[in-house]
Amino acid sequence: MPKINGNEIRPGNVLEHEGGLWGAVKVDHVKPGKGGAFAQVELKNLRDGRKLNERFRSADKVERVRLDQKDQQFLFEDGDMLTFMDSETYEQIALPADILGDRRPFLQDGMTVQIEYYGEEALNVSLPQKVVCKVVETEPVVKGQTAANSFKPAILDNGVRVMIPPFVGQDEDIVVNTETFEYAERA
Repeated sequence: MPKINGNEIRPGNVLEHEGGLWGAVKVDHVKPGKGGAFAQVELKNLRDGRKLNERFRSADKVERVRLDQKDQQFLFEDGDMLTFMDSETYEQIALPADILGDRRPFLQDGMTVQIEYYGEEALNVSLPQKVVCKVVETEPVVKGQTAANSFKPAILDNGVRVMIPPFVGQDEDIVVNTETFEYAERA
């Protein structure tokens, strides 16, 4: 595996650090008035979700890990396990539902997701960036409330609350960003 300098760490990189696999969440390059510059990196353990703040100087070397990414199709949910199928080999894999965290409601039957593997171990599931959902409950539009860029609350068919523009009504399909949980556009 390639070693990189501490100042080359970018958000999204996967590092082998202190015997575990860590994903870089946030990277700040700090240049104090006295002493050498360093990268302040917020790391998240990919196996158990622990967080860690670490400083890496440019002279520090860290192992950068390459994860294999495979497109897999979501088949069904059984209790707290989610079953996915490899689109090429038709092999099935069951993963715990909490691997998705708070993005779990956006997973739909038959959806193709990207699963990241380290060897044979599945570490992360990435949903498509945009998902189509139906608005099941929202407030009616009040005329004359369009002076400012206003949004109104809505509940989607998967139970998630989002803010939508006033022109979107009940029972309409909208596109939601699964990373920010925000309205993107009409479907």
